[in-house]
Amino acid sequence: MSASRIHLVRHGEVHNPSRVLYGRLPGFRLSTLGERMAAAAALALQDEHAPVSRIIASPLQRTQESAAPIGKRFELEPELDERLIEPANHFEGRVMARAVRDPRNWFALRNPRVPTWGEPYVSISARMLAAVHDAWESTPDGDVVLVSHQLPIWMVHSTVAGIPLPHDPRKRRCALSSITTLERSGDGFIEVSYRDPAAGLATAATDVGAV
Repeated sequence: MSASRIHLVRHGEVHNPSRVLYGRLPGFRLSTLGERMAAAAALALQDEHAPVSRIIASPLQRTQESAAPIGKRFELEPELDERLIEPANHFEGRVMARAVRDPRNWFALRNPRVPTWGEPYVSISARMLAAVHDAWESTPDGDVVLVSHQLPIWMVHSTVAGIPLPHDPRKRRCALSSITTLERSGDGFIEVSYRDPAAGLATAATDVGAV
């Protein structure tokens, strides 16, 4: 037996008053609004009667904090998987609107299809799909929740949908505390649903942490 479904949950809003791209930088926690968003995702899974039997999260603070209310709802202790982490990025700690106008940073923008400012898309896709497969294969039954970040989740979506990995970062369909659900199909996975349980909170949110 193996897991039934995999739910990819993005973290909630991050406390980021300086509006920098935080990437893997330490100390970036959920805002008060982000905690409410994470709670909304947890409630959505419970209300759907998802048979969650396991929760695995990226090691970063914001994902650990987003996993906590899901763990509380389902009485599970979240695990950790380094492969679910946000990609490293040349622009970490910078305000993007200013950084892209600085000629010293233009070398990092020379090929957005890789992209040259951070971990290659093919690498993100490979490690995320490996984490998804291992979670599915090593869980005897029930659903698995993987708490991760916007770009890694979008790479999974793009890969299983068979669409090109290079994309416009502004057009990702992966809102704060959204839930992207996969099921096994043959030797791979298919996406079966996307939900945005925190949509009602999003108008007050700031989301500038990913590129």
